[in-house]
Amino acid sequence: MYNVLTLNKIAKIGLAQLGDNYTACDECAAPDAVLVRSAAMHDMEFPQSLLAIARAGAGTNNIPIDKCTDKGIVVFNTPGANANAVKELVLTGMLLSSRNVLGGIEWAKTLKGNGDQVGKMVEKGKSQFVGPEIMGKTLGVIGLGAIGALVANACVALGMSVIGYDPFLTPAAAARLDAAVKTTDNLDDIYAASDYITVHVPLTADTKAMINSETISKMKDSVRIMNFSRDGLVNSTDILAGINSGKIAAYVTDFATDDILGEQGVIALPHLGASTPESEDNCAVMAAKEIKGYLETGAIINSVNMPRVELDKANGARVTVIHKNDEAVAAQIKAVSAEAVTYTRGNVAYTVIDTEADVADKIAAVDGVIRVRVIK
Repeated sequence: MYNVLTLNKIAKIGLAQLGDNYTACDECAAPDAVLVRSAAMHDMEFPQSLLAIARAGAGTNNIPIDKCTDKGIVVFNTPGANANAVKELVLTGMLLSSRNVLGGIEWAKTLKGNGDQVGKMVEKGKSQFVGPEIMGKTLGVIGLGAIGALVANACVALGMSVIGYDPFLTPAAAARLDAAVKTTDNLDDIYAASDYITVHVPLTADTKAMINSETISKMKDSVRIMNFSRDGLVNSTDILAGINSGKIAAYVTDFATDDILGEQGVIALPHLGASTPESEDNCAVMAAKEIKGYLETGAIINSVNMPRVELDKANGARVTVIHKNDEAVAAQIKAVSAEAVTYTRGNVAYTVIDTEADVADKIAAVDGVIRVRVIK
C-alpha cells in the first residue's frame, strides 16, 4: 500500500488513476509521494519515506528542486497538460490588447440610466475604442514548447505571420509547428519584426528579466507584449516606462503584481492560465500516472531533476539507485551487479538493476549513492 499526500485539491479523475493500492490523504506521517499544485514546499521537512513529488502543472518554482535531488526525491511536472488552456488565454489577451474591449465594456456601463438615448450615445462614443485587427500582423513567439507551439499554430490559422525563437527546439517539437511558422536563432529578429510578442520560457538565471529596457528598445513602436509564463521574465518598471513613452501599446500578463495593477496600458489577469476544469483534470491524470509509474516500476517520465527512463514492470525484483553522476561510482555499482544500466542527467545518475540477488545493502554502502530502492 502506498500513501500519497495531497497538498492541494487534486481532481478526482486524477486520484482515480492510482487504484486500490493507494491511499490519498491530506495528512500522513510517512507519505511515499506528494501530489501538489501551488502549495509552497520550500520550508517543508521531507520524511525519509518520500520518494517522489508530482506537480500538477508545468512550473515547479514552489518545490525545492536541489533539496529534493540531494535527498533522492524525484520531482515530476506535467508539461503540455494545460497547454491548450493557456493557449486560449493568450489568444484572448492578444485580442483584448488590440481592441480595448475591456475599456469599452467599462465605458458602456456608465451609460446605464439613459434609456432610449443609450444607442445614440454608443454610436457617438465608440470611436475612442478603435483598435487594430490581428490578421496580417506579425507575432513573435519566444519559446516553442507545448504552449508556444500551440499559440504559433493558432495564430497562423488566424492569418498572422509568425516567427519563433527557441534555442532548444528539438526535431520533434519543430515537426509540430505549422509549416508557415518561421524560426530564427537570433532573438533580436523577434524584437525587430513583431507587432505582438508572447513569451513562453521557464524562469531561469538566463531568462530572468529578459524583457527589459534594452530589449524593449529593439522592438517596434506600439508593440503589444504578452507574458503568460512567469512573472520574473519581465522587468515591470521598464514595461511601465515603455508604456508611458508610447513604445509599448499594451502589456498583458497572467501575473498580477502591486506595481502594475490599475496602470494604463496594462491588462493583469489573476493567474488564470490553467484555470479550466479540462486543464485541472489533465494535469491531475498525468501527475498521478507519473507517480504510479515511478513507485511501481521505477520509470521516470517528465522529471525536472532526474533522467528520463522508460520501464515496464519487472518480472522479478528491481533495484533502482539514485547516485552522483560519477564514473567511479557507476563502476562500483557495476562491480556489485553486472546487470546495472545507468542513465544520466547533469550531476545525477539513475541506475536500474533487474535481479533477484540481494545487492541493495552493498550498493547503498558505495560512496556517492543517494538512495537505493527495491521494487518487488
